[in-house]
Amino acid sequence: MKKITLLVLAITMVSFFTACKDGADAAKKINKENLDQAVNRDAEIKKGTASITFDKKTYDFGTVNEGDIVKTSFTITNSGKTDLVITNAQGSCGCTVPEWPKAPIKPGETGEIKVKFNTSGKPNRQQKTVTLTTNTESGREVLTLKGSVTPKQKS
Repeated sequence: MKKITLLVLAITMVSFFTACKDGADAAKKINKENLDQAVNRDAEIKKGTASITFDKKTYDFGTVNEGDIVKTSFTITNSGKTDLVITNAQGSCGCTVPEWPKAPIKPGETGEIKVKFNTSGKPNRQQKTVTLTTNTESGREVLTLKGSVTPKQKS
């Protein structure tokens, strides 16, 4: 038992000393460009996340006739301390089409989300959403369109 313990101890010591011999070369392996990018990224993170404020999050379009195209826009303001980036805007169905600013929105500046809802084939009460993928703390924001669509008269 003593021999096994001594053998394990000897193997551990040998692997410890051989693993640490290249420690002096570690500084040579650091990529300066990556280090600079990390410093800049950390400075942006310290500013905090972007924050978004809406003039409205829900648009009630009232009553429209089937086949009408409902158009609205949502004004957004970057109320955070770093650039607001909207990477995607997705309608809840193919009948709801959003347009969003592709460029970053600076702190304090505003942008506009334009939304079109095609009511063809969508009679009666409707509620559609547009989900924004952003760099805010929650990562996503949801806008809503709702109203009533009067069905076409059957001939």
